[in-house]
Amino acid sequence: MIENPAILTDVTKCIGCEQCVVACKKVNDLPANDAPPRPGSTPDGLSADRWTTVIREPDNHFVRKQCRHCLEPACVSVCPVGAMQKTPEGPVIYDKAICLGCRYCMMACPYGVPHYEWDSPNPSVRKCILCYPSLKSGKIDKPACVASCPTQATIFGTRGEMLAEAGRRLRAEPSKYVQRIWGENQVGGTSVLYVSDISLDFLAFGDGRQLSAAPLPPLTWGTLKAVPFEFLGMGVLMGSLYWVIERRRKLMDEKAAAVAAGEDHHGE
Repeated sequence: MIENPAILTDVTKCIGCEQCVVACKKVNDLPANDAPPRPGSTPDGLSADRWTTVIREPDNHFVRKQCRHCLEPACVSVCPVGAMQKTPEGPVIYDKAICLGCRYCMMACPYGVPHYEWDSPNPSVRKCILCYPSLKSGKIDKPACVASCPTQATIFGTRGEMLAEAGRRLRAEPSKYVQRIWGENQVGGTSVLYVSDISLDFLAFGDGRQLSAAPLPPLTWGTLKAVPFEFLGMGVLMGSLYWVIERRRKLMDEKAAAVAAGEDHHGE
């Protein structure tokens, strides 16, 4: 797997076909039908069952939205148990097995990407993981969304390569593009980059505010320190109790199955 993998999306090439959405659902074994939106949810279409989406903007523009895989991710810095992790190669992933469901990552993300499994009996936070397991194992050589794009609106390579290609396009057609690479410096830089002929500031916060180049983890740590330690400790305690209860239930089920199997054997 390449180091510092990145995606470059060219908004001028996107036709809104959503093949990227279909491919993402297939490779990540997500439900084909999206969960109904919850009251107060963002209108971008992202959910626990939909990790990439295509937003229709005025003048027939289509803008794909997914996790930006920040170089210094705020979601990782606020996670009290390390469920959100930045891999050595670069993608930001999560460990569902240890997620407490505190949803700090949802509040910390400036792009509103992580989503909670509200309808699951064992919920956690879900988001794009840049096809990390399949890329790392060599099963695929590019994310499924990139491979499925019929117009090459989304391409894949190292972050250095994608920045160079973005710069080349801006220089080659200065009247076509806004002279800016979204994700180059915002919040310390991201691994999902954009070039566009319209402003994409709406992708952050959803209200058009521009993000500064300052990384967010120092700010999120300041906020997290204000949370009472007892509250965080209670979350860890509840997570541990849940694990113990589930483990005991599993052992009881296995014991009951063994007893039933023994009775069937003696009855023969």
